[in-house]
Amino acid sequence: MKIRSTALVKGFRQSAPYVNAHRDKTMVIMLGGEAVADGNFSNIISDLALLHSLGVKIVLVHGARPQINHLFEQNNHSTPYHKGIRVTDETSLNYVMQAAGQLQLAITAQLSMSLSNTPMAGTQLNVVSGNFVISQPLGVDDGVDYCHSGRIRRIDVEGINRMLNQGSIVLLGPIASSVTGESFNLLSEEVATKVAIKLKADKLIGFCSEQGIIDEKGNAVAELFPKDAEKMLSNLENQSESGAGNSSGTLRFLRAATAACRAGVPRSHLISYKVDGALIQELFSLDGIGTQIVEASAEQVRVANIDDIGGILDLIYPLEEQGILVRRSREQLEQEIHQFTIIEKDGLIIGCAALYPYHDERMAEMACVAIHPEYRDGNRGLLLLNHMRLQSKAQGIEHIFVLTTHSLHWFREQGFHEMDVNFLPSHKQNLYNYQRKSKILALEL
Repeated sequence: MKIRSTALVKGFRQSAPYVNAHRDKTMVIMLGGEAVADGNFSNIISDLALLHSLGVKIVLVHGARPQINHLFEQNNHSTPYHKGIRVTDETSLNYVMQAAGQLQLAITAQLSMSLSNTPMAGTQLNVVSGNFVISQPLGVDDGVDYCHSGRIRRIDVEGINRMLNQGSIVLLGPIASSVTGESFNLLSEEVATKVAIKLKADKLIGFCSEQGIIDEKGNAVAELFPKDAEKMLSNLENQSESGAGNSSGTLRFLRAATAACRAGVPRSHLISYKVDGALIQELFSLDGIGTQIVEASAEQVRVANIDDIGGILDLIYPLEEQGILVRRSREQLEQEIHQFTIIEKDGLIIGCAALYPYHDERMAEMACVAIHPEYRDGNRGLLLLNHMRLQSKAQGIEHIFVLTTHSLHWFREQGFHEMDVNFLPSHKQNLYNYQRKSKILALEL
């Protein structure tokens, strides 16, 4: 009797490349007070412990907004805001330090847990907090004294790296000391952003109530370049309420992520603190689950338009001449242009692929895959495939199939399996060219 692999085995195997990719990488994780108060917080802690056990260097930056506001309400205390920043007087600072201190201890306690029959069993994490961030006062603006609201003066990069290299998790909060021995209330997203930039972190990760940036259709936007993120940020800010710190966690992270990417942090991820396992799904699966903001590069992947026809024809003509691709006329390409995704570099089309959906069968064909000869050393074919996967999933497609005569092994490496003609949608079966004898391979999404 043949025993099939379980979903656990399949998922474990698929995550292996990401385990290798993330080992020894530095990630700054921004955890707002809302996330700490949520019922899913213990699962987030378990996932952080798992990341640490896989060799990821973690700097955890926590906020405390709801906890601070709760203390203010309990004590009938309120603070004014100026330009969206809390004015922290002496009394307010005491409440802020109390809330932030309690939160720091609570997070440390959670990370120290090692109970049997829990995901934390057998772990021994060293959590280090200290004066890694030195602050200074914001001062006076438009006649308003911010009192004990401050900003970052410098960051002890060497000290943080020393702790990370020793296997510790570095925990930072929204309170920092100054060279004069005073304490100042900082924006936790500013701490996370500046630390990520100074450490040259590989990732900045933030949690909010939504599963990333949500579009008009209610779906998470998978990827944004900083320029696109800034446009979206401007729209969201115009829609949000003005005044006393009403900026949402999504807005705060989008600002932080955009600034981090502009300053050289390669990727920033936004995920939901309400979804169990969101951090693991985002980092260890191909499709992810939230929104990532990535550095804009000279190469961009986008849907083709009518102006790209000449460039696509130039790219695919040599492959058509060799019999690798089926010939397409300009007229056919004009009719199907919106099925194509291209990779563009400095105005030159260096890669393309087309996606033809068969909605009734929940299948789609990936066709006309071509990469410019001078750019075949990179992972551009995989980049196109990943975009085909995202497009297919958005349309409810369950299988992507290809017909190929020359690239059998490459598609097998990406997880495709060889199928017979009967697997194809009925319309495609009728068009199958038995003289060409293309191999049929399929990928389950």
